[in-house]
Amino acid sequence: MAISKRANDQINYSNRKKANQDFMYKDLRRSNCFNTDFSNSNFNYTSFRGAQFKSCNFFECTFEAAEFVAANLKNSQFKQAKFENTIFDSANLEGADFEGAVFKNVIFVSTDTSKTLNLNLSNQGIRVFDEMPKFEVSKRLETAVNSAMKNDYIKFARVLDTKEGAISPISMMRLLETFDEETLIKGLGVLKRNVDRDFCTLSSIIQTIQTYK
Repeated sequence: MAISKRANDQINYSNRKKANQDFMYKDLRRSNCFNTDFSNSNFNYTSFRGAQFKSCNFFECTFEAAEFVAANLKNSQFKQAKFENTIFDSANLEGADFEGAVFKNVIFVSTDTSKTLNLNLSNQGIRVFDEMPKFEVSKRLETAVNSAMKNDYIKFARVLDTKEGAISPISMMRLLETFDEETLIKGLGVLKRNVDRDFCTLSSIIQTIQTYK
């Protein structure tokens, strides 16, 4: 499958006010923002993979199904932000302030939270894994995932595999919390055949499989 051009939602803002913006579904990978005010903005279903958002203000922003993979969020403010089905994977959260933030089904994995401010890890809406957890999948499901990743759009999204190229335990955990194995295997087959555009978060796979159920 040949892909001639990739969508690019990358943003690069420094010392600017960008409040009340809609970044929903944006692929912000490798974006670079410093001291930017994003107050009251919508970051639902957005990817921050490899992005630099240092000393930014995310006051009352929403991050439903957002993914912070290898993102640098040093000294950023997430006061009264809302996180639901959000993943922080190998993120830099040094000095990040979560005062008054709301968490629902949020995962922190391979992320040092010891230098954050106002982050209560005993919150029932938070799960923490010091390192990528072990998560066994059946041979049939493993085959279905590897087959799906032969689709260039799925492979480019990097939502089913780790940086080492192995199947992502966190993604499998999330998918099997949403679907039974048989539905997931069938859904991955449908995705391999039908996905023909870029996407950036695991939520897109979940939504598509739900459509075909």
